[in-house]
Amino acid sequence: MLSYRHSYHAGNHADVLKHTVQALILEALKGKEKPFVYHDTHSGAGRYDLRDDHAEKTGEYVEGIGRLWQQDCPEALHPYLKAVKALNPNGELRYYPGSPALANALIREQDRMLLTELHPSDHPRLEQEFARDRRVKIFKEDGYQRLKASMPPQERRGVVLIDPPYELKTEYDDLVKGVVEAHKRWATGTYALWYPVVYREDIDYVERKLKASGIRKILKIEMNVLGDSNARGMTGSGMIVINPPWTLEQQMNELLPWLTPKLAQSSQARFCVDWLVPE
Repeated sequence: MLSYRHSYHAGNHADVLKHTVQALILEALKGKEKPFVYHDTHSGAGRYDLRDDHAEKTGEYVEGIGRLWQQDCPEALHPYLKAVKALNPNGELRYYPGSPALANALIREQDRMLLTELHPSDHPRLEQEFARDRRVKIFKEDGYQRLKASMPPQERRGVVLIDPPYELKTEYDDLVKGVVEAHKRWATGTYALWYPVVYREDIDYVERKLKASGIRKILKIEMNVLGDSNARGMTGSGMIVINPPWTLEQQMNELLPWLTPKLAQSSQARFCVDWLVPE
């Protein structure tokens, strides 16, 4: 099943959270001169036109990046916003970077990117986006199989972003299994796992499985723009980060009290930064 298209949701509140965390992790990795790898298991198309039919149909970006565009924002948002603004040099918000394009804007010449995408429409767009970039290698195969095959990376430093579409119920099991297998091969890497808040029991399940896995240093970052609901629909999103940079917890604790009200869609908006498993 390959029906999910991120072009309908690009730049929404979930992207703001996900890409802010991604950017802060990449900035932390750049604190050392040695090269690192950025590995993206579900890459999408690379970048998105917010004027195309998909983005205009939902308009989700208006209540995400649209609320931050041209605003005076806290320092923790600067790396993320710098990457978005690089795609929109005239100051008008039209293009939005998916996670690969955002990473590409932030990594250095000595760093490397591994991108995986199966969707028959998005994969060619991803290849076109990075056709002449020697730092980038793109695979059209299952993201978890490629992750397992690529562990450990030659650099021994880096981050894995896992951002599946969650189209199938099994994807929560696939997520945990994929992370645990990769961690066995590369225990020192950073793993950033995105999840939607749709049904709270799904998130509780992932948390229980990760806690029981024996993996240490697991930080949970969640932002909800609406209160939890039994109705179908995403009310928020979160990032579970294994081996986060030591700066990330404080950065998000300082940022989310400002960001959550900015993106709130009801008075029930809230956030949390908690350790699922400490060091």
